[in-house]
Amino acid sequence: MIIIEYNHICKNRLDRLEALNLDSEEVIEKKRGLGFFEKYLTLWVIACIIAGVAIGQLIPAIPETLSKFEYANVSIPVAILIWLMIYPMMLKIDFSSIIKATKKPKGLIVTCATNWFIKPFTMYLIAAFFLKIVFIRWIGQDLATDYLAGAVLLGAAPCTAMVFVWSYLTKGDPAYTLVQVAVNDLILLLAFTPIVAFLLGVSNVIVPYDTLFLSVVLFVVIPLLGGYLSRKFIIKHRSVEYFEDVFLKKFDNVTIVGLLLTLIIIFSFQGEIILNNPLHILLIAVPLIIQTFLIFFIAYGWAKIWKLPHDIAAPAGMIGASNFFELAVAVAISLFGLDSGAALATVVGVLVEVPVMLVLVRIANNTRYWFKQTGERGK
Repeated sequence: MIIIEYNHICKNRLDRLEALNLDSEEVIEKKRGLGFFEKYLTLWVIACIIAGVAIGQLIPAIPETLSKFEYANVSIPVAILIWLMIYPMMLKIDFSSIIKATKKPKGLIVTCATNWFIKPFTMYLIAAFFLKIVFIRWIGQDLATDYLAGAVLLGAAPCTAMVFVWSYLTKGDPAYTLVQVAVNDLILLLAFTPIVAFLLGVSNVIVPYDTLFLSVVLFVVIPLLGGYLSRKFIIKHRSVEYFEDVFLKKFDNVTIVGLLLTLIIIFSFQGEIILNNPLHILLIAVPLIIQTFLIFFIAYGWAKIWKLPHDIAAPAGMIGASNFFELAVAVAISLFGLDSGAALATVVGVLVEVPVMLVLVRIANNTRYWFKQTGERGK
């Protein structure tokens, strides 16, 4: 009888502890969430797309002025906004954990194999099927070939900048995401040209290294250095508690605001293209969207099979799913010309990426329970 009573008391205590733990997790999630902005993010994205197109049409002086601030095919205003989006994530990196991240190769294998042995070739096959077979009657053979070239350029260039944003929104491991991006950038230097040349059957692929290096400096080196110096200075002169409980919270909505402002600028630049080519943009978008979902689920599912934690699995899927569109656009213009179908296809990649990636962010967050908890890291 005493044993039964003791077990009953223990069970009640365990139930209360479990409830408290669940409550604390909910509180943590609420604290880590982005509240009002995140809750209605889809509506804000739609509003910003409409606002961007409207600005481009009604106040063309704004995009015309902003377009003057461009270097090596990289928009400096957009680069600043992306920097603001990435900086909060860089603040969270404990730089001693970067070394630890390199000792866990599975996540790197997933993203590198998906990005370089699968993605370029599935992009070619999917785009060729839709553009050269399904949609050929509306596009024509010549444009279909041009659009396919633009799709291939997107498929051969995994994301460098925006993946930090997607990782942040899925609560990814910032140090591991940094390592994933860095490794992919190194491979990009060697693999982009031969892959594009092979798939397009061209021999004069010229990689604009000024675009590549400028993007890496703007989107990786500068925010990384800023995060490191800020973290070190504030912890030294205040405390770790102040840094984590006060300073970091000041940036809760910066990433979302930067994302929305970036959308407005991008769509203000492309408003004319959207309105003049609505059908072709829609047709080009179909294979790009299918490819994005496919690559995400290949990497995400692979990570699930390998029992990787969610904060590594989600960014691994996001890197391949999103594209280094600055590089793709620059190469399309240099190879085929500013007014070519290939350049238009890469621009469509820019237009569909953010809305589609936000859907994938939601899917990743809603399937978090499929994966191990953060403390149970895989290798």
